[in-house]
Amino acid sequence: MFQCATHAAPSCCCLPGRRGMLGLLAAAAVAPAVPMRAARAAEGQYEAMLLNCIDPRVATHSANWMAAENMRDRYSQFVIAGGPLGAVHPRFASWHAAFWDNLGITLQLHRIRRVVAFGHRDCGAAKLALGEAAVATPVAETAAFAEVLNQFRAAVAQRHPNLPVVGGLMALDGSVTAL
Repeated sequence: MFQCATHAAPSCCCLPGRRGMLGLLAAAAVAPAVPMRAARAAEGQYEAMLLNCIDPRVATHSANWMAAENMRDRYSQFVIAGGPLGAVHPRFASWHAAFWDNLGITLQLHRIRRVVAFGHRDCGAAKLALGEAAVATPVAETAAFAEVLNQFRAAVAQRHPNLPVVGGLMALDGSVTAL
């Protein structure tokens, strides 16, 4: 904002003087460059895309796992109910395109090397899609998520044959069973 030299009021309607105009021109010249730098910073080589569930009980644990695997600030993230289940199960078919489109953009912009896909114990989306019996015991739940991850891996391989998927089932304490 400039201040009028004649009226000494910031709300004056006078045009800025020569120095004020130079300042406005300089600001206008720099403004278009700022978004361009931000866009370039979003591109690069990142390690992975994390696909996990919307359940807030696993959000911090997922970030901690990624950090422990030396991927802190080196991954993109897609969060959807059920994680990999939400990306492939017919119950959630209307969501599938959003995930696959996002994965395509992530590959293009971030050139990720793999997908990390987590399901988690006591998942409400799994109960809705797979039924209560499929997740009634830890053994059944592990088997159900192993099958979901196999379906997810197959779907990724069909679209992106050279993109590996690392997957697991996260407990509510943050521990992960690799599947």
